[in-house]
Amino acid sequence: MNDDFYQAFAKLLADTYTLYLKTQNYHWHVRGPYFKTLHLMFEEQYIQLAAGVDVLAERILTLGHSAPASFAEFNALRSIKEGDSKKTAEQMISELCEDHQFILKDLYKVLKIAQDHNDEGSTTLLGDRIAEHEKIHWMLRASKV
Repeated sequence: MNDDFYQAFAKLLADTYTLYLKTQNYHWHVRGPYFKTLHLMFEEQYIQLAAGVDVLAERILTLGHSAPASFAEFNALRSIKEGDSKKTAEQMISELCEDHQFILKDLYKVLKIAQDHNDEGSTTLLGDRIAEHEKIHWMLRASKV
């Protein structure tokens, strides 16, 4: 794995971890008439994101690098903003929807690099991550009031 590939993968991991934390935050703090539905949906999504974080970190390690693993490292790498628990349910949904769309763009960039390097293991992993983020994005978009 060259440095550009590693940096792209590490950024993807940091953004996925940030989105995991944000989704868990919103799971805890969502309120309003759709509380139960959103509370359960956000829980399902942060569990999926936690699994995604693990898969991405393990792939980085498999390819011979150290995975970023501290808040300081994630903070330096991430582009996704932390969540604000004071937002309305509608704002939370919109923000998470945008964040998944952002990660999808990064996933496609990293996928292209993996394909260019004939890295089938990363290509498969990234394809699976793309499908998962697409589904979550669709569910959030369909939940907008």
